[in-house]
Amino acid sequence: MPIAIRVMTHSDIPFGVRFQEAAGWNQTRVDWERFLNLEPGGCFVAEIDGEVVGTIATCRLGDRCGWLSMLLVPPERRRLGIGSALFQRAVAYLEEQGVQSFKLDATPVGRTVYLQVGFQDEFTLQRREGIAPDARWRGVTRMTAEDLDPALELDRPLYGADRDRLLVRLFEEAERSDGSAYCGIYRDRHGRVEGYAMGRSGRRAAFIGPILARTEEAGLELFRWAVSRVAGKPVFVDVPLLNPTAVALADEVGFAIQRDFIR
Repeated sequence: MPIAIRVMTHSDIPFGVRFQEAAGWNQTRVDWERFLNLEPGGCFVAEIDGEVVGTIATCRLGDRCGWLSMLLVPPERRRLGIGSALFQRAVAYLEEQGVQSFKLDATPVGRTVYLQVGFQDEFTLQRREGIAPDARWRGVTRMTAEDLDPALELDRPLYGADRDRLLVRLFEEAERSDGSAYCGIYRDRHGRVEGYAMGRSGRRAAFIGPILARTEEAGLELFRWAVSRVAGKPVFVDVPLLNPTAVALADEVGFAIQRDFIR
């Protein structure tokens, strides 16, 4: 059966939603719309005999880094080479755009496959989940349009790549949402931006992140603020194991380990 790969369009979003719901993933239609908004030529579907049988999305962070995500094939269509065909097309797209390196998050099983095609382990993360407590925090205010530029200027050197487009999109979604998405900013006593936090709704749970901070104090307060915004609701947060402060915070609020994955 020949596999045809084509660019994904907004009319394909229901297929992506159906596939990710079957896989138990947390994304929503808003996430798919974000992928297509950020990379309209870099999201793909696979078809067999005109039937959509798989998806993949990419996202460029400047020309230094590209992300691969949302590789989904329904169970009844697996082991037919669909995932491999989608993966190869997505990598080719990023190469065509001049991206220097590619990243993805892999399960321990998937890691074996990606190591065979040249990927290397960077670090391990834990998906933590729990019911958000009504945490106490200080020093955080709602992010405004005026805060966005200093937040982006903080992010680039600390994160190591230019993810301005993604962060601007998340901010815009928060501004349009009914409160299910939110962005906060932390300033020191001199008014300098020391960190920011973002959160959004998911199909199964609210998702906290990204959170980036210059200082430990800023990171603590931003995490507690983000948790308090969804107090009483189920929450997911991805915690890098190389960040002991983040691990301690997840323990502090009682978030259990759901699974590990490797970046």
